[in-house]
Amino acid sequence: MKVIIAEKPDQASTLCAQFQRVKKDGYFEIKPNELFPEGAFCTWAIGHLTELSSPETYHPEWKKWSLQSLPIIPERFQYEVTKTKAKQFNIVSKLLQHPNVNEIIHAGDAGREGELIIRNIITLARVKKPLKRLWISSLTPASIIEGFKNLLDDEKTKNLYYEAYSRACADWLVGMNASRVYSLLLKEKGMNDVFSAGRVQTPTLALIVKREKEIDQFKPEPFWEVIATFNFDGKKYKGKWQNKQQTRVMDHQLANKIAAFCENKPAEIKELTTERKEYQPPLLFNLSSLQATANKAFKFSPKKTLDIVQSLYQKGIVSYPRSDSTYVTKGEAEQFPDILNKLSQFDEYKDFYPLPNTSLLHNSRYVNEKKVTDHYAIIPTDQVKDPKRLSGDEHKIYDMIIRRLIAAHYEKAIFDYSTLITLVDARAEFVTKGKQQIQEGWRKVIFDNDKEKDELLPTVQQNDKGVVAKVETKESKTQPPKRYTEGQLITLMKTAGKYLDNDELEKILSKVEGLGTEATRAGIITMLKDRKYIDIKKNQVYATDKGKVLIEAIGEQILASPSMTAKWEQRLSEIGDGQASPSVFMEQTKKLSAKIVSDAISISSTWNFEGLDIESIQRKPSSRYTIGKKVGKCKLCDGDVVDKGEFYGCANYKKTNCRFTFSKKILGKKISQANIQKILNGEPSNLIKGFKKGEKTFDAKLGWDNGKIQFLFETSGTKN
Repeated sequence: MKVIIAEKPDQASTLCAQFQRVKKDGYFEIKPNELFPEGAFCTWAIGHLTELSSPETYHPEWKKWSLQSLPIIPERFQYEVTKTKAKQFNIVSKLLQHPNVNEIIHAGDAGREGELIIRNIITLARVKKPLKRLWISSLTPASIIEGFKNLLDDEKTKNLYYEAYSRACADWLVGMNASRVYSLLLKEKGMNDVFSAGRVQTPTLALIVKREKEIDQFKPEPFWEVIATFNFDGKKYKGKWQNKQQTRVMDHQLANKIAAFCENKPAEIKELTTERKEYQPPLLFNLSSLQATANKAFKFSPKKTLDIVQSLYQKGIVSYPRSDSTYVTKGEAEQFPDILNKLSQFDEYKDFYPLPNTSLLHNSRYVNEKKVTDHYAIIPTDQVKDPKRLSGDEHKIYDMIIRRLIAAHYEKAIFDYSTLITLVDARAEFVTKGKQQIQEGWRKVIFDNDKEKDELLPTVQQNDKGVVAKVETKESKTQPPKRYTEGQLITLMKTAGKYLDNDELEKILSKVEGLGTEATRAGIITMLKDRKYIDIKKNQVYATDKGKVLIEAIGEQILASPSMTAKWEQRLSEIGDGQASPSVFMEQTKKLSAKIVSDAISISSTWNFEGLDIESIQRKPSSRYTIGKKVGKCKLCDGDVVDKGEFYGCANYKKTNCRFTFSKKILGKKISQANIQKILNGEPSNLIKGFKKGEKTFDAKLGWDNGKIQFLFETSGTKN
């Protein structure tokens, strides 16, 4: 008899749906059938049923956080059962130990993490029985049956387990030591909070803080553009003055002189060129590209997209979601005509048929056996479903995956980009750009509701004569770098190699797909949010003062650099391929952890957090209504005003419904506890520099007057 262990309850249910079965407490009992003549048990994990033991498990004195106990380096790592999941672990363990069970089928997700989850359970259950591996990329009935018929030998995937185990232990080592040393040292600087640090989250945060600094330090500069309206025998169009292909004029007087010179002057067509560009259909989705596209289209967070596509996978209608590949094998490509034929029956897609290309079988842009890693691209399975029958968000993601597949069967999109150079009075050169779609191609499928308008140039010829009908100057300002969106963070993590100065390390990080993995990037971004290192506002990513403090403290140390991850990921990949030793890797990680601790201690005396609001960095109340530190008396009811994390508020909110609140941030500036105490005492705050309103920046004090906060300007003593 065999016991099958799935990663989640619903996956176990889907695996068992192919057979007659009886639901039990924590497992299914599969009745005897052709595949399982003696029947089988099918049970499940609930994600991770086990976790790495806490420091005090190894040594009781490690429970207390102290610099003297660092670095914390266990001689041998151990896993233990997660307390909240002990009941399910005991059920799985009893089934594994059942006297009639003579073989275990590992049916976790087909990837590194799935290997770790299920094998850890088997190890902790202290069971040594023959093990086979179910390795499938979709949960369709056909894939499941085929997978059970062709189970892999245990040894085929064992190195992936070693890789995942090494990754987990090494991340524990670096994270535990880095988090403790920086938390303790920053506490000495007056910041009573936990500063979590880690191999992937910290370099990612460093890139976000780098962009934040670029934005903060950016000084906008005014520039002008000279825009002329031309008339060529009744044909009117506009052009921008340019010099050496630069249209910006940094001097206002010069812009006015150019405009004055051009008024009513004769004009001539100097040059008309057209460049044709062809755009191939986009690649099929892997998880990162799906997350980035869904964020751009719907502002879905990466985690939300992963959760949705995971749900679609468990419904059996899309393939494995945590794939890093954009290719499929010939086997999948052979199924596309059948899948597409079923999709053509739905109203949403009827207009796209007949398809220009009926097969991708010989198209290496999509079909490449060598570039399919553990899994192929995310595609619809043959268990197609009408998207209209799904929930709103599932509909959007499923539709996106379907359209990518349909678009792959379309022709390229073709555009003509035209450039017109107009010469005024044989001296001043103006440029006009135009664009025209020549062939819609795949854009019919993906950009059906987002078509760009053609910008057509007038029908003029070289050497035609005309006149300047009107000329004007337009003032603008240089813009700071744009903030990342959540979707761009995924791409940023994946391409972090381009931020390395070392070409060799850049190649390594590019090979291992940047910071994190397809499965972990969404979780890292969520972690940065949960730990208050970043804020997401209207899909824009902001680094908080807490995040800036940590990166400022780490400085140029290796923990904040993608270079460590580059070397690390290369070695882990080699472990997964059976080409490197896990024990050697762990010894190197232990040395690295010790170095992180010693480096932090040695440079802590040089830390300077000027300009950052370190007073606000302290542990937040666990509940919104938990009374935190008292900062003064309420201006409305004379109750206590307390720190509530994101704002200051009256402690009488629940009793009297007093609605006095005071935001910790006003016009982009954080208001410190010292300043709120002054305001509540009837005094003006200290001078606060850098309030931002629109494009204007100003300095002011804050005070309380007539029931609201007022700006107090020192120069005139006026209020606003």
